[in-house]
Order: sequence, then structure tokens, then C-alpha cells
Amino acid sequence: MGDIIEFHNVVKEYPYYESIVRGFKSFILSNPFKSVNVLRKSKFRAIDGISFSIGRGEAIGIIGRNGAGKSTILALISGIIKPTSGRVVVRGKISPLLELGAGFHLELTGRENILLNGILLGLKRREVEKKMDDIIAFSELQEFIDQPMRTYSSGMVARLGFSVVAHLEPEILVIDEILAVGDMEFQKKCVEKITGFKKKGVTIVFVSHAMNDIRRICDRVIWIEQHKIRMDGRCEEVVKTYERYMEQA
Repeated sequence: MGDIIEFHNVVKEYPYYESIVRGFKSFILSNPFKSVNVLRKSKFRAIDGISFSIGRGEAIGIIGRNGAGKSTILALISGIIKPTSGRVVVRGKISPLLELGAGFHLELTGRENILLNGILLGLKRREVEKKMDDIIAFSELQEFIDQPMRTYSSGMVARLGFSVVAHLEPEILVIDEILAVGDMEFQKKCVEKITGFKKKGVTIVFVSHAMNDIRRICDRVIWIEQHKIRMDGRCEEVVKTYERYMEQA
């Protein structure tokens, strides 16, 4: 069916600001022109020459230690950031589950925020209104839905955020460590909703440290180590190799 996501030798760098951190006074008094030049040349490489492709309808896990570059890959797929070099190709509508509730307004009610968030995520107003009852029911927040968002706990905000995205019709679902939402029963609902998307042929890219969730959702896994791809293959094979590696680390 063809590839829906492609990374071609992708590098993403960020500048270091060590000289400034050491002290603005020393930065100025030492040699400002030299220091500025050092800053320009000092780069942190978040991912380093990564290449892979994802076929339409695949469920891909991305695993690795903190700081390996996993979330950078998701941000590049989502178009939030651009590569320093190389090429990222995405063919399809992306629904990101990166930071639940990020588009919510604290003074609006839960119901009003569903409408706002749905529109921000690309739905038309009438589409959100049509899905409103289902979104509220999935969130299990009926009792609080007409209260201002500032009265919600962080867990309630995350529940509502997941519920909105769960009722979109994505082509590509990008998920970053968000399945620990609410209690065990609600987490089970979240996993079931994502596996439902998978059965419908939605392409899923899932970053997580929870290997059980990776096993439940993903068919293939990419392991990122030291900002490069360490291993790319069948889920169970890669996860077992990664777990053995982490036990010895």
C-alpha cells in the first residue's frame, strides 16, 4: 500500500548555550566575539542520520532510554519541528497525542473546551457537536463537564484530552507516553481505543517506556540508542533484546 512516513538520513541539532550558563559576565569579559562563534558551532545532536520508512496501516513502537531522541522523531513526524538536514516525508493527516489538554483554556468549561480542542485539531464545529455526547461519555466526566477547566485535576484534563483525540478519524496517530491516564479501567479503555484504530488501518507511531503497552499495540519496533537506530524489527524480538540490554546496563 506504500509508505506513509519516510525519514531520509535525518539529523536534528539544537544549539548549546554553555558559555552563557557559565555566566554572562565571563561571557562578555572573556572575548564576546570568540564566545559567540563558539556558541554558533556548539550543537547538541538529538538524532543523528536516521533513516526508516513506515507503511500505511503499520503500528510502530519507538523505544529507548530518556534523551535518546524518541520524542524528537515524533515532533518531526508531527511537523512541530523541522530537520537540520535530511528529509522527512509524511503522506496523511496526523492526530497527535503528545500533550493531552495542551489546547484547553482554564476559564472555559469542559464542554466548551471539547469544542475548542476539536476545532484546533481540524474538525468542523458541527462535527465536534455531533461527537460531543460520545466524547463526554468516554471521558466519564459527565458530572464535571459544565464546570470551568480550572476546577479539574490534571488527571481529569488528560482524560478529556484523550477523549477528544479518540473520537477523531486519523490517518496517522502519533502517541507519546500518554496511556497512564486515569485509573486502570480507563487505561484499559485507552488501549482498546488505540487497538480499535489499528484494526481500522490507522497508522500508529507509539513512543513508550511501558513494554507491555508496546507489545499490545505494536507489530514492529524501532530502538533508538545514542540518537541513532540500534535495532529495527519485529516487536517481540526488539523488545526482548532491549530488555536484556537494559538489565545489563
